[in-house]
Amino acid sequence: MNGVVDSPLIGIAAPHAGAACFHCGLLVTGTSYQVKVEGIIRDTCCRGCQAVAQTIVEHGLESYYRHRAAPAGRRDAVPDLAARLKLYDLPEVQQAFVRDAAPDEKEAALLLEGIVCAACVWLIEQRLAALDGVRGVEINYATRRARVRWDQRRTRLSAVLSAVADLGYGAQPYDSARSDLVQRRERRTLLWRLFVAGFGMMQVMMYAVPAYLADGDMSADIGQLMRLASLLLTAPVMSWAALPFYAGAWRELRSGRVGMDVPVTIGILAAFIASLFATFTGSGEVYFDSVTMFVFFLLGARYLEMSARAQAAYSQERLAKLTPAVTERLDRHPHPTRREQAAVALLKPGDYVALRPGAAIPADGAVIEGESAADESLLTGEARPVAKSPGDRLIGGAVNLHGPLVMRVERVGQETVVAGIVRLMDRAQAEKPAIARLSDQVARWFVAALLALTALTAAAWYAIDPSRALWIAVALLVVSCPCALSLATPAALAAATGSLHRLGVLVTRGHALETLATATHFVFDKTGTLTQGRMALIGVIPLAAEARERCLALAAQLEASSEHPIARAITAAASARHASEAVSGLRNIPGWGLEGDIDGRRLRIGTPGFVAELNHQPLPEELLFVSDDVTCVALGDERRFIALFTLGDPPRSHARLVAHELQALGKTVCVVSGDRRASVEHLARELGIEIAHGDATPQDKLEFVRALQAQGATVAMIGDGVNDAPVLAQAQVSAALAGGAQLAQVSADMVLMSERLDTLLAAVRVARKTRRVIRQNLAWAVVYNAVALPLAVSGYVTPLVAAAGMSLSSLAVVGNALRLLGGSGRRPWFNSSN
Repeated sequence: MNGVVDSPLIGIAAPHAGAACFHCGLLVTGTSYQVKVEGIIRDTCCRGCQAVAQTIVEHGLESYYRHRAAPAGRRDAVPDLAARLKLYDLPEVQQAFVRDAAPDEKEAALLLEGIVCAACVWLIEQRLAALDGVRGVEINYATRRARVRWDQRRTRLSAVLSAVADLGYGAQPYDSARSDLVQRRERRTLLWRLFVAGFGMMQVMMYAVPAYLADGDMSADIGQLMRLASLLLTAPVMSWAALPFYAGAWRELRSGRVGMDVPVTIGILAAFIASLFATFTGSGEVYFDSVTMFVFFLLGARYLEMSARAQAAYSQERLAKLTPAVTERLDRHPHPTRREQAAVALLKPGDYVALRPGAAIPADGAVIEGESAADESLLTGEARPVAKSPGDRLIGGAVNLHGPLVMRVERVGQETVVAGIVRLMDRAQAEKPAIARLSDQVARWFVAALLALTALTAAAWYAIDPSRALWIAVALLVVSCPCALSLATPAALAAATGSLHRLGVLVTRGHALETLATATHFVFDKTGTLTQGRMALIGVIPLAAEARERCLALAAQLEASSEHPIARAITAAASARHASEAVSGLRNIPGWGLEGDIDGRRLRIGTPGFVAELNHQPLPEELLFVSDDVTCVALGDERRFIALFTLGDPPRSHARLVAHELQALGKTVCVVSGDRRASVEHLARELGIEIAHGDATPQDKLEFVRALQAQGATVAMIGDGVNDAPVLAQAQVSAALAGGAQLAQVSADMVLMSERLDTLLAAVRVARKTRRVIRQNLAWAVVYNAVALPLAVSGYVTPLVAAAGMSLSSLAVVGNALRLLGGSGRRPWFNSSN
């Protein structure tokens, strides 16, 4: 493989069988990212580890690997932790996952390990937000991706990573390959815990059932033997399978708050300790079977929730994986002397890259050689290939379809369009709408109140029937489900965001779906929003013997060399089937039109008056029927007028449908534009929109929206995303039509990436369905707890039933949210009014 010989970076290769990452210790699967350390080629699991290892070598710190106690990813490498984290402060390491968010402000994309519930997200957010110099923290619960912004004058990235480690979680640079490895590792570990709990539960039940059936007839020594056997089988469940609950409870208590893991841990330990006491004293009952079954149910629910979370985040994870790991870099252009396989993470602006047909585009840039087409469907939702020729923009993550291309890299890493889309999706899911913030607050107070209620209930039952006090208290601790309250909104938002992205709609703000569902007024800009935003041929009116196609062909031949918007519209509409005839004596008269000879015939195209000067004929009567809001161009020769061409900015193909469907939903549709009043009113009549305002300045648009809001309206503004930024910001929710490289410039709550206006209708439908699902989830959580808690306090719920109920409650919430991922017509599991 060609490469820079003196560099420690080797490239990529197939891993050796059973190879572990030399830097972090994880198993290397799929592709190995190789680096040379002390003259030996080492395998690493991802680009992040490869970049860190390379930086360590380049800075002369290879002795780190000789003296470390364990690989960097291992938690037992505590003596090396501080030194390892400081490596992430080096600019060379930060290149792939850190971007400049503002002057002296950095933003990093991090992958979090150990996240098991919404409470974990809250805990990390609160801890990092309290650090001096941290400007913002956004954590996507579904993907476990965190975005942290900090003032580099006041703190360092290593301090952020250290704070996360102090809480007992892992944090490292986000890399899609590493994310897959971490997910597989956590999934495998959880499955093993589930297996141990399930095996222990079944074996303990084998000893518990005879004791239940004997009903006191079993001899004391046999009974004691069965208790000891049950204790031995329960010990692995308590000491290893249940560890996630202990760790979660410890983290919560250290941070001064109580989450769901606290009552679960109390319930597990109380039941086990009481059984242990009964085993060695010979008095009281043992419920080792209940403890093991309880742990098994909870772990099963956590595993299913993990799978559902991964399914909800699938769309975002696909985006993160679009960029290839390696590409073919040229040393110069034109006439390259060397081609080499280079890691995409090491590309820099100004590099030249060769793209073969079928290759993924590694970064944002421009075509400098070749012609082809690109598949941008995963980015924009637009299924049609986009033609590419020299000078055209290329988006990293798209696929080159047909011919070979050479591109010049312009943006890499966190500055690319793909990274921007992922960043906006993360922000949308990290920003919680009002209903989510309220449910989180209720859930935190709920757990504290639950602990107090459990203490009072245990005391009351101890006075009534001491033999039942412990198990009623355990059931009360277990049966409650604040997790359902906390999961109700983020699970639905994650599923809805992924579903909309597949349709070509990018949600960039957390409140967007909630507000769009309740919007009463939809205000549209005209040019580029309801219309195509470019001049196009509307009609051809033949005035002589020539047929329509012949008239259009003559006009296109005259306009072929012009760059005027009218010329481009005519040539674009002309049929390529007509043979091109040579034009001689071509002359351009600015402001009037073009004149030239075709096959010995002098022709003019331009204003009707300009053509009339050539043939000395009166203006055609057909001009009286041409609307003032279109542009009319005439074609004629020395004897007569040949044709009239009407041009304008035509409506988008789905504009009428969108306006009609929104009105059918009871929404008020308006058009506000800076274009001429007559043109705006004509378009409004054509689309069936009653409220239209033209000649509007940006300030006029702001005042119009404010006036609607003063009357109590919830306004959704739809514009081009760049020029309409002030009024988009004023509206309660905004959407913009912007595709490709424009995405980075858009200032809107939602982006219609395919630039198809009908995707707005899909967004409205999904938003309304999301609101219904969130309401259903919250209603279920409230009703479940309202029924389950009184029954548990009264002693009608056993610990086993409590464990099953709590697990099923959380799963019901997540499962209901996953309905948003598909468009099936299945009825929801829980009906609620809109």
